[in-house]
Amino acid sequence: MYNAIDLKESARDYELVRHNLDFLREHWREQPSLELLAERNGLSAAHLQRLFMRWAGLSPKAFVQALTIDHARKLLRDSASVLDTSYEVGLSGPGRLHDLFVTHEGMTPGAYKARGKGLCIRYGFHDCPFGKVLLMMTDHGICGLAFADQGQEEASFLDMRKRWPDAEYVEDRGATAGPVDRIFNPGRWRVEQPLRIVFIGTEFETRVWETLLRVPMGRATTYSDIAGHLGNPKASRAVGTAVGKNPISFVVPCHRVLGKSGSLCGYHWGLTRKQAILGWEAGLVESGNKAA
Repeated sequence: MYNAIDLKESARDYELVRHNLDFLREHWREQPSLELLAERNGLSAAHLQRLFMRWAGLSPKAFVQALTIDHARKLLRDSASVLDTSYEVGLSGPGRLHDLFVTHEGMTPGAYKARGKGLCIRYGFHDCPFGKVLLMMTDHGICGLAFADQGQEEASFLDMRKRWPDAEYVEDRGATAGPVDRIFNPGRWRVEQPLRIVFIGTEFETRVWETLLRVPMGRATTYSDIAGHLGNPKASRAVGTAVGKNPISFVVPCHRVLGKSGSLCGYHWGLTRKQAILGWEAGLVESGNKAA
């Protein structure tokens, strides 16, 4: 039998969890951490986790993931028509809400086969909304963008370097700081000042990456949709491999590719980061719609 004190404590715990569920529904795009929630409630992270598991049946992180996936499924419902429309009008985004206006070129197959030989790639690590970002540039434009968790910068650099192992690499944070600010600062996105990027890959990979540029912010597509637009509907697996090799993350939005069911699938830099990027973009689209 519960006594009056037990019932009172249970009611209080239930209200606390309910309040936090409401908070997560409103702020899921910011991907709030367990530690942040615990601090807001004046509780330890472990205690708050136990309360969630008791009253909600899942952890705060799992609840945010569920909200993100639900949003992803909604995006997916428009995916095919979005790609079709983008191809028809020759645009890579829906006008004012387009996130990054870019101009791009692909290096010759010979340069790709040379494994970067003869290229000088300048690089630098910087802070961004999604952790540490590694930017790589040639004289022709940005050729690489990768993410890293704290303490994993060297691993991230080596992961990128193996794509073009024979290039010359020069650390130059001064040269890469400006482009990083442009990429992650929506106030600096300008159609009249396009961001210049360079694709270094096979012909097929380049075609896949060019298709990704046509998926607007706030929308999503699938591997099979991309394969269909490339004229080879059976090439979904090859498309998936090319998407996974995308060297210019975020700018070339491979994070907008979902599974047929709307699942987030994989992401080279981690599903948590993919969730955070999708949430960040959803917030920008919502703000743009309200301002319209």
